[in-house]
Amino acid sequence: MENEVIHTEQLTKCFGSFTAVDHISFDVKHGEIFGFLGANGAGKTTAMRMLCGLSHPTSGKGNVAGFDIATQGEEIKKHIGYMSQKFSLYEDLKVWENLRLFGGIYGMTTKDIARKTDEMLEYLGFEAERNTFVSALPLGWKQKLAFSVSILHEPKVVFLDEPTGGVDPVTRRQFWELIYHAADRGITVFVTTHYMDEAEYCDRVSIMVDGRIEALDTPDSLKAKYHAETMNDVFQQLARKAVRQAD
Repeated sequence: MENEVIHTEQLTKCFGSFTAVDHISFDVKHGEIFGFLGANGAGKTTAMRMLCGLSHPTSGKGNVAGFDIATQGEEIKKHIGYMSQKFSLYEDLKVWENLRLFGGIYGMTTKDIARKTDEMLEYLGFEAERNTFVSALPLGWKQKLAFSVSILHEPKVVFLDEPTGGVDPVTRRQFWELIYHAADRGITVFVTTHYMDEAEYCDRVSIMVDGRIEALDTPDSLKAKYHAETMNDVFQQLARKAVRQAD
């Protein structure tokens, strides 16, 4: 348990008679890049909302960054980062103003915000864009900046909800280099994606079908188990079992 940043047991979420997440159990280790896959309607987003402390489970248990998802949602929010496909920074603020704003939200000191801002802009090669309005940045730059802001406070785990949607393959690869760098620093990365080539970059992958986890293992082990050449082949085999309609 000491090395686990996320732990769930029979985690379930119902909306009336509909079971969106159906008794899922899994662990995510410290510093791991964990892929959380599933077709639209499989229950990924509902599960992620519970793990982020935004939605209470109907039954089962869950623990994130050492806190109970059912009773300590506010503490969880302080110890995680989050980034969605829907761009989350303020476009009418400058780059440095966004960093100051989110650093303050995360409870960082003014001194730490200034230090982390300098470090991050240098690492991204964005020093010349410090005073640029975010609205003027290319989409790929915005996504890399949004990810960097989500881990500005060095959270134990960062949740990425389809973070590379709409960006070109080269920028996606650069984005994944940022993910590797974060994992090397000990930040656990929990990522959903519709790009099956990105599943190959994860340490382990789970695939949800109709609210349940149908498969969970390393990409190589999953490909071997399902006699598949790519993770897309694995995904297609499992997705065909789905009964639900996509949202």
